[in-house]
Order: sequence, then C-alpha cells, then structure tokens
Amino acid sequence: MSPQPQAAVGAPLSRVDGRLKVTGQALYAAEHDVDGAVHAVIVDAAIGLGRIMSINSGAAEALPGVLKVIHHHNAPKLPYRDNSGSNNPPGRRLRVFQDDQVLFHGQPVAVVVATTLEAAQHGASLVKVGYDAEQSSTDLTEAEPDEPTNYARGDAEAALRSAAVRLDLTYRTARNHHNPMEPHATIARWNGDRLTVWDKTQWVVGTQTELAAVFGLDLDAVRVISPFVGGGFGSALRCWPHVVVAALAARETKRPVKLVLSRKQMYLGTGFRPSYEYRLRLGSDRRGRLSAAAHELDAETSSYETFTESILAAGQMLYSMPNVSQAYRTVPLDVPTPLYMRGPGFQTASFVIESAMDELAHKVGVDPIELRRRNEPNEDESSGLPFSTRRLRECYTVGAREFGWHRRNPRPRSTREGDWLIGRGMAAGVYDTARMPAQARARLDADGTAVVDAAATDMGPGTYTSQTQVAADALGLTVRTVTFRLGDSLYPPTPPHGGSMTMASVGSATLDACNKVRRQAIQLAVEDRESPLYGVPTADIVVRGGRLHVKNNPALGETYQRLLARNDRTHLEADGSFAPPSGPERHSFYGYNATFAEVAVDAALGLVRVRRVLGVYDAGRIISPKLADSQALGGMVGGIGTALLEHTVTDHRDGRIVNANLADYLVPVNADIPDLKAIYLDGEDREADPLGVKGLGELVMIGVAPAIANAVFNATGRRIRELPITAEALL
Repeated sequence: MSPQPQAAVGAPLSRVDGRLKVTGQALYAAEHDVDGAVHAVIVDAAIGLGRIMSINSGAAEALPGVLKVIHHHNAPKLPYRDNSGSNNPPGRRLRVFQDDQVLFHGQPVAVVVATTLEAAQHGASLVKVGYDAEQSSTDLTEAEPDEPTNYARGDAEAALRSAAVRLDLTYRTARNHHNPMEPHATIARWNGDRLTVWDKTQWVVGTQTELAAVFGLDLDAVRVISPFVGGGFGSALRCWPHVVVAALAARETKRPVKLVLSRKQMYLGTGFRPSYEYRLRLGSDRRGRLSAAAHELDAETSSYETFTESILAAGQMLYSMPNVSQAYRTVPLDVPTPLYMRGPGFQTASFVIESAMDELAHKVGVDPIELRRRNEPNEDESSGLPFSTRRLRECYTVGAREFGWHRRNPRPRSTREGDWLIGRGMAAGVYDTARMPAQARARLDADGTAVVDAAATDMGPGTYTSQTQVAADALGLTVRTVTFRLGDSLYPPTPPHGGSMTMASVGSATLDACNKVRRQAIQLAVEDRESPLYGVPTADIVVRGGRLHVKNNPALGETYQRLLARNDRTHLEADGSFAPPSGPERHSFYGYNATFAEVAVDAALGLVRVRRVLGVYDAGRIISPKLADSQALGGMVGGIGTALLEHTVTDHRDGRIVNANLADYLVPVNADIPDLKAIYLDGEDREADPLGVKGLGELVMIGVAPAIANAVFNATGRRIRELPITAEALL
C-alpha cells in the first residue's frame, strides 16, 4: 500500500472537544444526570491508627432526608474476589467497612446517604465515632524500612574508594499531592446484579475490573463511564475506596448514589507522590568522567500495601559509568497508599542525579553541559541494548543556543540586578517510552463519516483530538468527518491513561483499525467492475478527503459514499490492536530532554522567582504541536511547583494532613509563571511503535526542579538538597 497523505497529524489543530468544554456541555463524573440519584458523604477517621470502639449514628439517621448510615456494623461482607488484571493486588486492598481497624487518618469509617447533599453533609457531621487510638507512625526518618530492592554492576564501593573526586550527598523531597481541578467523584447505579458507575478515572477497564472483584461480579456485569476527566496527574489511575463506597451505598439504598470528595478528602485517600530520603555518592576522575555511583533511598508507603515506582532506571542508564549500586527501600507507614504522580520515579531521581551532576561540574571546573557530554553512553549500560533513539546531545546544543547559555557566568553570586541575584541552571531529563496492548474499533459509514471507539480516557492532554488526527489521516478523511469516542468500558479495552503511553498504545490501535477499514474500501473498489479503480493495484491507491484515487493520477477515483452506495454497504468496520513485540526487547526505549532555567533570588529575603524556562525534547513524532505545547508548558508549571512550593505537611502526632486545602498547600498561580518555551526535535521512533511516538506528558516535567535548583546555586552559591526550596534555606 502507498503511504497515506498526512494532513491532520502534525497540524496545530485546536481541540475537537474544546467547544464542549468552554460552553459547559462536557459532562464530568459528578455532572451526569442520573434519574433519582441521592447523595453520599463519607465520614473520615479522626485518628491515625487504632480501632473503632463505637459508632453512634442515631442523630444522623433522625435527620430529615437521611436514608441510611453505613459502617462496618451494618455493611454486608464483600467477597473481594481476585480478578486477573485487577489494579489492586489480591488480599492487599483497603477493605472499606469490613472491620473495625483504622489504618490511617482520614480512612472512610462510615457513609451517610441522603436525598440532598446538605442533609448528607449535616448527617456526616452528626455521626459520633469512638476510637481506641494507638500511636501512628508517619515519619519516614523514624520508621523501620523493608528489605531493599538492589541493583549492581561492577564494584561501586571499590571504585568510589579509588576515585580522584568523590561526592557524598543526601537529598530529601517532600510529599506532593496531585490536586487536579476536578474533585474525585462517582455516581453508582444498580440494575439487578448489574452495576453502572460514572467515575473520574484514568482507567475505565481497571475500575471495571476492581469493582467486579470487590462485589464478586463477572466483568461484563460492570460498566464504567468516564467521557471527561478534569485533570488527574496520576491520582485517578486506580479504583479508590470511595468508588466502592458509592457502589455499596447504591446497592444498600436501592437508589443511584452520587459521591463527591471534598478538596480535603482528596488529600486523605487519592494518592500522592511519596517523600524520599535519597543518598547519592558519586566518583569521577579530575576531568569529571564518572567511575561509580551508589544510590541509597528510602520512600514512604502504606502499611497495608507496598507502593514502588521506577526510580532506579535513570541512575542505571542516563550516564556512562562502569560501577553502580542501588538500594531502594520502602518504609511502611500509617498513611494511605501513595500513587504515581506526573513523571513518577524519574522526577525524583532527576532532582537528585542532576543536582549532583551540577555539583560535580562545579567541583571539577567543567561546564555542566560539557560534563554531561563527557559521560554520554553509547548504549544502555543497564541492559547492553542499543537506544532506539537518543538525541540528548542535540537537546543540549539546541537548548544552549536558544537559551543563551554562553552568557551564563559560572561563578556563583556574580550576576546581580539591583537587589536580585541572577542565576542560570540546566538539567537533563529522561522517561521511559511505555507501550501496552490496546484495542480500537473503526466504522466508516455510507455517508462518508467515521466513528472510532476505544475505552481510553482524556484527563486533559487532548486524547479526543490526537486520536481523531491519527484516524482522519489513516482513513483519508478530514478531521471534522471523524468522531472519536472514549471513556466507556463497553468500548475496546485500553491500558491506563498514564505513563505517557496513550498515544503509542491507543494511537497505534486506532491506526491499525483505520488502516484495515481503508484497505477494505480499496479492495472493494478494485474488485468492483463499475468502479473507476477496478483492476488497479491496491498498492497504487490512496485516499484523500474521503476520495479514493490512484496516487499519481488524482482524477482517477471515486468517493467512499459512491463506492459504498453502489455496493449496498451501510458501513465498513474493523477491529484494530497494538501490542509491543513479544519476547525480549531489542532496544532501550526512552525519551529525553534538556531543561534550562533562569531565576532571580532576593539577596535580602531569599525569595526565588523563576524568570524563564526552556525545554528541548527528543520525544519522537509530534502528533499535535498545539497539544504538545499545552503539555510541555503544563509540565514546566508542575516542575516549578515541585521546586518552590508544593509540600504536604503531616502532623506526626496523629497523621493528620495539616495543609489539606489549596490555601495552605501551595501550587503555582499565574503570577508565578514566567516565560516558558518548548522545542521539539524533528524525528520519530519506529522501533517503539507504528506511529513513531515516544510520549511527552511525563517527560516535560522531569528536569525542571533540578534546573531551578542549579540556577539557585548559580545565583546564590547555596546548594539546596531539599524540596521545596524555601526562603529559610537561602537565608
């Protein structure tokens, strides 16, 4: 087959769902009009560890409008059957209302269901719970860690002892919460033994699987609907207890139930980026060529589940060195389970590694970019595999030129503008190119329009638009004649909408389905004696604007409409799929970036202001430049928050989150956002997937925080090894 013309992919198109969003017609989880729905409000545990001794719900139950108060005394026992593919490990879930145990502050201990939200809220405030409290453990630095996960190549300890230059550095990063704009919400409705939920989720299939497991149902007895998600950043990648609570309340009251978490409750049970204590020892020669690195890191997890993330990979493959050791220990605490947050693992590792590289560059008197160039590997030294693509050197070159790196004075505290100290810093970033099996279905109707379905999600990056672009080009249609539908477990299954895998996975399945439909049409035409394309080799035919024609003779052809009408076809349809090749990988798949930052630091007050950020990305083929820019700028904003503002504060006396609100948990606002610019290297990665994409959403945040920290050092001469960077640390 001749290559299809590409008119939509690569074009800076506006979002196809943009009008729905700006006019309020896009329905989010809590906005679906489900007839007869009542309201539920969760009662949260007021202790960090212990047992429930009593629950007095009489006052709440007497309140007008309250239908039921459900807790472990009256809730039915749920089977929690293991379903293969469930997104929670069997036997390790938080089993809501199944016993009297309290495992963390804010755990759901009861739910009030009422005919109005106000009655449910008032009722929840009237439920009195008595506890036998124990001292909870919530401090990472004082708890006993699990056995480590280890990695080693060479002899790091011996190499460190003999290294001409050695660094021994300890970094600490704060817990961060996702804080998407849309609160987590679920509407649950039962019809006999069949359950439908409208849920804020980044994985409709995972939520479907989990609910089926919890209630002992067959998978096809559960339907999950999630057409729009108002931000997630990873917080909706699993089925949280409140989703189970909503479904349980709906079954017990025999009414559809709507449950919306408050902003405070989103700090109590929808995940977070865990805090870390991370020691890194580096060894090099006097020219900065790395010989060894030893990583020792502790990360918080919950007492009832073990959460880990890909924090070790960057230390194994980003730079060339023969000797590496790593020990990754989780520390069980009386806290809710952490979850993936944008750039999971790599974001934290990047801050540590890239800050240490900057410190090494300063110590040996080498420019930070030149130091990184000297330690650029020829292959992935953790696996011995060649990189599918790796253009980090080009990221450095383009970034340095566009940022004006040559104007940076390497001597700290040497550039001033009045009361402000000016500094410039940079960092490299890496994130793995994730791909998972996905399916899609495409249908071309007789009127020349098409519909493509997949159970994917769109939490903001523009899945509707990018998938429509891929489908339009594969079918040879205009974007306005293609409809992409997502967010329903009735559609073909897809992987989680996270890890920057959606475009590679779902996009490749969409491409496959649409290619099959186009080929069906071409085959129909060349076999149809009445078609002007009869007998033409299929390899010579392309489709553009809904019209099939010979590649080098556009006048010879016909439209989809005429072809299907003449053959009495109402439609053509095909299922598409994608899966990474089975067996061992033949390449090492990663995306890369170089991030540059300029800061101003008030010399007297220690206040840090970011003045500009530039990111240069080796992210493969860019499907939609306008969407890519949205992702990149948003990632930079998130990186600024991590570097300077975000910090979840825990009262270790009882595990209470002190700043569980957007007044006290600081995130960047417009006044914090400077000049941001993103540059994408032209290219593609056909080894990774048929589209040649690498994924962008995670990558763009990685490297921002260390670039800012390195710029702060250049401005002030003060090394900061703890995030967020505070004024107190600079005074």
